Amino acid sequence: MPTALVNGIDVYYERSGEGPRLLFCNGSGQNLETSGMLVDVFTARFDTVAHDQRGLGRTAVPPGPYTMAEYAADALALADHVGWDTFRLVGISFGGMVAQEIAVTAPERVERLALLCTSPGGSGGSSYPLHELAAMAPADRAALAMTLMDARFDEQWLAEHPDDRMLAEAMAGRRPPESGSDAERGMREQMEARRHHDVWDRLPRITSPTLVASGRYDGIAPPSNSEAIASRIPAAELRRYDGGHAFFAQDGSAFGDVVTFLAAD
Repeated sequence: MPTALVNGIDVYYERSGEGPRLLFCNGSGQNLETSGMLVDVFTARFDTVAHDQRGLGRTAVPPGPYTMAEYAADALALADHVGWDTFRLVGISFGGMVAQEIAVTAPERVERLALLCTSPGGSGGSSYPLHELAAMAPADRAALAMTLMDARFDEQWLAEHPDDRMLAEAMAGRRPPESGSDAERGMREQMEARRHHDVWDRLPRITSPTLVASGRYDGIAPPSNSEAIASRIPAAELRRYDGGHAFFAQDGSAFGDVVTFLAAD
């Protein structure tokens, strides 16, 4: 299993595919074991590097607190490790926050940028405070999580849309980390870093062509947040899709658009 010692921690990563160099940044609580199918979308067209972010998966769980700057520094150091001076960059949800932090920190290294279902923080709007879900009763948490995923997700909608029901059941079937484990601590540290994310004032530093994509019914990263991001990046293009926070799994045109954008010269 490939690991890189970056910023004092062992980071697990995978590299696969051929084509332009692409750095993939994953969402909240996600690792390469749980999101392999997402990464595979890109390995078909790109030389793709993806990693388990600090505190998650097979990467080390160092003492906290973690910062968004550290998540970005880990990703940039991993790019250094594989010998990439520049690369294309895609971030999904929390990964989109990390990708923004990367792009405002080292804009000269990012050739093209895709930001999916994410938020800028600050005056541009924050994503839903997922850390608050932990204090809710399990039944209430599960019900809210569904409508956050897609505002249309009630029993009638899911009964009439079997694909969305499968998506909702897959999300509901994810097991939380064992209480008191390092995995739980790593996820908690990620949630804490996430709630302090704010690149709003720095977004104009991004110079690369940028695709900002959102789902019309996203309750975690509302479409208005994507609109705000696009308004601050000089070379940004905004696209909206029929779906919620996982619009790329709901709208058949979404991933094709993202891949085509990132593959362009």
